[in-house]
Amino acid sequence: MNTATKSNVMRLSYILKQEYGEISWYPRRDPINELVYTILSQHTSDINSERAFDQLITHFITIEAISNADVLEIEECIKTAGLHKIKAVRIKEVLNIINNMTGGFDLSFLAEMPLQTAKNWLKSLPGIGPKTAAIVLCFSFGMPAMPVDTHIYRVSRRLGLIDLKTSVDKAHDLMEKIVAPDEIFPFHMYLIKHGRKICKALKPRCNDCIVASKCPSRLKPS
Repeated sequence: MNTATKSNVMRLSYILKQEYGEISWYPRRDPINELVYTILSQHTSDINSERAFDQLITHFITIEAISNADVLEIEECIKTAGLHKIKAVRIKEVLNIINNMTGGFDLSFLAEMPLQTAKNWLKSLPGIGPKTAAIVLCFSFGMPAMPVDTHIYRVSRRLGLIDLKTSVDKAHDLMEKIVAPDEIFPFHMYLIKHGRKICKALKPRCNDCIVASKCPSRLKPS
């Protein structure tokens, strides 16, 4: 069965909704804060990135203060995020570029752009890839951008929604084509929950999987 169709994704989403409940979009952070948080979250756990973000905001109070700060001072605040030396430089650089380009830190104009244009604008910033761009657009604006993290990438490949040879970077655009725009946020959340609880990387719990009957990988988990 070709599972990479909108109708089959809708069926999967419906089944997962029965398991994990109704999920509605809500704005998590304003876009500039979401951007900083997402940079901090790269290659680290949610707990560590949350702690680093809270320490950064508590210490500096404003985004403008972070952009004007010494890199070493930023480093001290974000040590829990890992790769703190690289991330401190990146955060300061990105914030200053945005300030120079827009005259401030208000990214609300992105919501007025077509999705791909908004993605490209964010990806033009140093160190900002498809995942970070999609997170900002999805979580701050509710735009139909599909962030693909390790859980979504793994589950989508196992379910046959994307080809096993598809790269993570290409997966974002491909997933957006097969998921209805108003289903992208909940489906994103369902796949993350399912990946964490059932479709684990090393020992997937196929016998407990509510969508096992629709999974071509259930007998040969990758």
